[in-house]
Amino acid sequence: MDKNKAEILSACERLYETHNFKDITIKDIGDKITLSRPSIYNYFETKEEIFLLMFQKEYEEWTKELEIIINNNASLTKKEFASLLAHTLENKKRLLKLLSTNMYSIEENSRIENLVEFKKAYKEAVHTVKLCINKFFPSKNENEVMEFLYTFFPFMYGIYPYTIVTYKQKVAMEKAGIDFKYYSIYEMAYNGILKLLG
Repeated sequence: MDKNKAEILSACERLYETHNFKDITIKDIGDKITLSRPSIYNYFETKEEIFLLMFQKEYEEWTKELEIIINNNASLTKKEFASLLAHTLENKKRLLKLLSTNMYSIEENSRIENLVEFKKAYKEAVHTVKLCINKFFPSKNENEVMEFLYTFFPFMYGIYPYTIVTYKQKVAMEKAGIDFKYYSIYEMAYNGILKLLG
């Protein structure tokens, strides 16, 4: 990746640690880099394109973690696989946070060539999860594998908002009479994956 492009992306990633997507502006990102703010537009037309690249990078890194699971294990039980896969998600808090944002806005406000590159990274992540299921659960037929994929990936969208709860949300749930039980990312992912494996 181009050095300047990487600097812009890194600045956005740092801001995203403490801010939400809607609160981050090109100006905020520009204030965190050595380049001039207008030079950002040499690489990205919108802030959504920066987030799309961040998303792409997250999927690429996650795919590498999934490949390690495949390469380092001859066989796994359902519990062992659920645990390993849940740990990869525990390590990808930024990916889970991105999944809980308004994907429609990010995709709609990005150029098609950038969106295609993102979709390739997403496709590779789905394919690698499929390779995991095929390797460790060879008794599952194609329909069962596809059912796992089409349930697991949408399930990932809900992990972050159900595990990262703000003080304000906790107070509101208490006042609304909601008996909230806290789950960590690992616990939520592990339990969900285990159920999906059947």
